[in-house]
Amino acid sequence: MPPRARLAYGAPVRKARDPISSLRTAIDCLPARTREAMLEGIRAHPIVVGAYTDSRGGICPMLAAHRHGGRTSFVSFARAWDAFARTSTIRRASERELRTLEHLLEASLVAEAATDLGAAIAEHRAAVERRRVPEILARRLKPGRLRLGQRPAEERTPSLNRSNVSSPIVS
Repeated sequence: MPPRARLAYGAPVRKARDPISSLRTAIDCLPARTREAMLEGIRAHPIVVGAYTDSRGGICPMLAAHRHGGRTSFVSFARAWDAFARTSTIRRASERELRTLEHLLEASLVAEAATDLGAAIAEHRAAVERRRVPEILARRLKPGRLRLGQRPAEERTPSLNRSNVSSPIVS
């Protein structure tokens, strides 16, 4: 049995992902407006894999999103899209690839609509406020004893209402 490789503490661990999971993650990282524009774009334009455009008028999904108002540049989406299509050459996207992309975009938009981030933040702040312990103020009940060489408090602390030439505080 071969020895296991040891990882340094704190070293990044890279998870092996299948292409569909990488594509789903890349889609979820896009802004909602870009996902909506991409959905419109893939329905309106011929889509290609392996390049930004082809010579026959096909465009990549990010360019389709850009043409429909989603002004985002996201390289990891392009890499995930090409890895999902398993291609290194320029070709038109298959019906299955387009259908999968469309379903992932729709699912991502629905999931975001179901998750109200503002409500979650408000709920968290309310929970923190409920757990907050009131601030405890402590003071001496009687004056403490002076140690050898220590001056009384009124001599140590410069007063703000009287002008003291040696005081660092200027009134």
